[in-house]
Amino acid sequence: MPVLPGEVLDPRNLVDPAEADRPFRRQQGSVLLPRHAEAEAHALAMDIPLASIGDLLAAYRHGAVTPIDVVSRLRDRIERTTSGQEAVLRFVSDAEKTAQECSERWAHGTARPLEGIPFGIKDIIDVADTITTSGSWFTGNRVAPDDADVVGKLRAAGAIPFAMLATTEFACGSPHNPRYGTVTNPWNASRWTGGSSTGSGAALAARLLPFALGTDTGGSIRVPSCWCGTTGLKPSRELVSRQGVAPLSWTLDHVGPMGRSASDIALMLPFMAAESDPSLMVDCQDALSGSNIIGLRIGVPVNWFTEIVDSAILANFDASVKVLQALGCVIKQLPSLDVAPFHADGWTVLLSELAAYQSERFDRAELFDRGLLARLKQGAAILACDYGRALQRRKAAQDMLLSAMEDVDLIVTPGLGGEAGSIDALTVDVDGQAHPFAEIISRNTMIFDYTGFPALMLPSGLGGCGLPTGVQIVGRPGADALCLKAGVAFQKATTHHLNAPSGFTA
Repeated sequence: MPVLPGEVLDPRNLVDPAEADRPFRRQQGSVLLPRHAEAEAHALAMDIPLASIGDLLAAYRHGAVTPIDVVSRLRDRIERTTSGQEAVLRFVSDAEKTAQECSERWAHGTARPLEGIPFGIKDIIDVADTITTSGSWFTGNRVAPDDADVVGKLRAAGAIPFAMLATTEFACGSPHNPRYGTVTNPWNASRWTGGSSTGSGAALAARLLPFALGTDTGGSIRVPSCWCGTTGLKPSRELVSRQGVAPLSWTLDHVGPMGRSASDIALMLPFMAAESDPSLMVDCQDALSGSNIIGLRIGVPVNWFTEIVDSAILANFDASVKVLQALGCVIKQLPSLDVAPFHADGWTVLLSELAAYQSERFDRAELFDRGLLARLKQGAAILACDYGRALQRRKAAQDMLLSAMEDVDLIVTPGLGGEAGSIDALTVDVDGQAHPFAEIISRNTMIFDYTGFPALMLPSGLGGCGLPTGVQIVGRPGADALCLKAGVAFQKATTHHLNAPSGFTA
């Protein structure tokens, strides 16, 4: 069970602050990860795939490497790895030209805030003059006429749209995409990355990119982040524009950042927001500043989120809560929450809206991924009155969560109930019992799409099979930066986010 108030954590289980401040931190496999701008140019250049966004910006500023170097190194890595071939569908055609322009800006002292940071884009998000297919045969070789709003904003801040990344079909299909194939988990090729931001999760885990865009309708940012050992934020509803993004469910879709740490996401998020918000920038800078989280009130669940969860994952969750407590957070138990009917309502909404979007293609159903087709048939059978009631009850779900959070600032839950699921069996193991994907994948995530609350997924360690597990930090609507602040503090005190799959540490 979660740690109780007053319980004391042995500080020896935390990272020594002195260790965190060293120029390099040792990672799995004794690979050195640069921590500061003063790192030698050649050391950083050798470790480009491992560098954080902050590391890259510092290296650019000090002339250690250029965006041209980084794009070239990452492209070579993508072309040489199985994960690169599976996760990356195509390169953005003008990426090298953009990298040249970014390098010139650094040389001339006119760099923008994210100058030269390459990022991947889920293949339902438009990039101008680039083939964007939603992972489907239906779209042919559609070329996007313009950047999606979020891509345009990142481009304007100096970031480089670099690679289009795999997705399940229309962000709602099975692992076995009929057009591009399956994206296997870099940690274990017999396991799935989780959907639907499959390429984004795999590319980050394999150290092919420092940052990627994903979308989340029932958990599609957080599921691959959990199973791939990376970090992903489903933002507050409408914080990031959905303009230029192929829709799945118009009342549930969220666009958000996926990275390797909460710090990297805090650097990028202000430049993704649909509306310019100085307070978001200030709050994200506060999250990055290392300011403490002493006194932050954390609510831990007593039901639903912990009920179908592997014991090793619960152990990692309990340890994560103890880390937060050791950092000065006040731990409180939440009341019992009746999540089940609202979880079902979320799926009623998703399936109904999916069917509405795709109904004109039913006459060519043989082109659909079988998993997606099954969901389409489910959606088409839902009665209009049931769909309407599911929308109507959203306010009750929001009120339930807000009431539960009356005395806390954030909620912390386990991520997914099991380690990455089997691609062949389409099941997830929970304490030796196989569960179908549908029972596990969205159980702890859908409620926050349905209500629009921000939710951050972080690595919490490794499970019994040696695969990543996750912990989820949830805030009130608009409290995205507070989720990141807690995430940054947690990751400064732990090293879970530095773990990498075997073979991807250099």
